[in-house]
This record gives sequence, structure tokens and C-alpha cells, in this order.
Amino acid sequence: MRALRQTWRPSCLCRDAVEIDRRLNALRKLQYLLDNAFRVPGTRLRFGWDPIVGMVPWLGDTLTAVLSCAMVVQAHHMRVPRVVQLRMLGNLAIDMVMGALPLVGDVADAFWKSNTRNMALLERHAQEGQPATTGDRVFAAVLVLAVVAMAIVPLLVVYWIYRSVFT
Repeated sequence: MRALRQTWRPSCLCRDAVEIDRRLNALRKLQYLLDNAFRVPGTRLRFGWDPIVGMVPWLGDTLTAVLSCAMVVQAHHMRVPRVVQLRMLGNLAIDMVMGALPLVGDVADAFWKSNTRNMALLERHAQEGQPATTGDRVFAAVLVLAVVAMAIVPLLVVYWIYRSVFT
């Protein structure tokens, strides 16, 4: 009986594993485009669209942060532990803070590669599924709002400075 219990797997787990693999493949493509799509000829240095799009002041970093949030949202859907989701958000926060620095931040984006770091965390913890609770959903919503706030707050500060100086 014990051997039967260890080898039998309900069919829903197989479908969940297929769904997790499908999501991971889509996120791998996104990670590749954002962090590794291009190679500097004659070197092993790779970079993606993240530092390129990040050169557009404010809008570029905001756009790449929103795209990067897809990994955090999918981590929530895959029931990755909250602490891993928080680490993923921390990687995004570091990327956004560095990206806010003109030119230096864009160079740093090419080396930090938060999406690659987050993908490694996600692949390591995606198979450890646990049932989602209301607290998990609230936590994921707060994560996304925190990233959006990190993108909007600098814009509000610039607006406030502009109004203070020119009015």
C-alpha cells in the first residue's frame, strides 16, 4: 500500500506540471529578450532590451519594470513561496533604482540582469506548489503596486520640482 501511495500521482498534478512548464518557457523567452538578446562581438558580454529601452528617461525603466512584473505575477500563480516573491521584487527594485541614474544606470542594467536572477529563483521554486490563500493574493497585489509606485514616485518628484521652480 505504501509503495502504491508513493508512485500514484493524481492527473491534476500532471496538468499542473505541464502548465508550469508552459509558463516557464514563455518567461524564459521574455527573460532572454530583456537580458540576453544581443552579444557584443568578440566578447562573452550579453545584454538585452532592458538597458536599451532604459535609455528613454522614466518611460523606458517603467516599461521594463512592468514587463519584469510578469515574472512576479507568474510566481504568484505558480504558488512560489512569498519570501521568494519578495526576493524577486527586491531584484526588480535594485534594477529600477540603478536604472534611474542617467547613463550609468543603463550600463548597470546590462550587468545586473534582474530578470535572469528572477528566472533562476522561479525555476528553482516553481515545482514547490502550495495552495494559494487570500493572503497570497493580497501579497502579490502589494508587490505589483510597490513596483508601480517605484516607477511613479520619481515622476511625481520631478513634477513637484518643476512646479516649484517654474510657478
